[in-house]
Amino acid sequence: MESIAEFWRLAGLRYKSHPWHGVEIGENVPDMVNVYIEVVPTDTMKYELDKETGYLKIDRPNKFSSFIPALYGFIPQTYCGHFVAQLCNMKNNRKDIIGDSDPLDICVLTERNIMHGDILLKAVPIGGFRMIDGGEADDKIIAILKGDEVYGHWNDIDDIPDSLIHRLKHYFLTYKDMPGLHTPRCVITHTYGREEAHDVINRSRKDYLKKFGKLENKLSVAAIEAFVFAEEMLSKKKNLTTNRKDYI
Repeated sequence: MESIAEFWRLAGLRYKSHPWHGVEIGENVPDMVNVYIEVVPTDTMKYELDKETGYLKIDRPNKFSSFIPALYGFIPQTYCGHFVAQLCNMKNNRKDIIGDSDPLDICVLTERNIMHGDILLKAVPIGGFRMIDGGEADDKIIAILKGDEVYGHWNDIDDIPDSLIHRLKHYFLTYKDMPGLHTPRCVITHTYGREEAHDVINRSRKDYLKKFGKLENKLSVAAIEAFVFAEEMLSKKKNLTTNRKDYI
């Protein structure tokens, strides 16, 4: 097992980890999580992770004058599936909501200006929005950048000024709507605090493990199979060479 662990450590030095699957969720989950940032408030484009390659891609230009008022991205090794949808259904007395099959979204508040995405940071979750997007659970966790000197004393959703909560809500309720659309696509049914945010994060982690399992284990099995196959090929090649010499 030590040789396998060393193999993956060395592989991590050579190859870039996939932000969703290759980056750890964090050591102190759910009190603190790692976050991959896709979009920052100054962006005029909507960026998102390309799930297949792990690179940040342009989703679309921002069509209107609405800009996200916080850093925005997702928590690695999370997935919004059965367990996240189960909580959303329970809180809304419904049975038809499903998970959106994406990693768990997160907004990170900080007083510092961060000018580009495609970065990793640590954040402290203190609340969230229960959002439903077209019948799918699409929770938005709200967190504070670790060590932030201005917002670092905020420990729960009630510590955030109402004006900032309203600004975040307005963005998520309108950023997908077209002018003149009478039926909004997204609704926020609840604003919840730290404890429930932790529950959502834990559920998204369970959904991830149910969907993808422990990728390190799968990769280790694949690596062992590759090593065994390579040894078999070398052995066959050696035998062919020996047989050829004997024939000659």
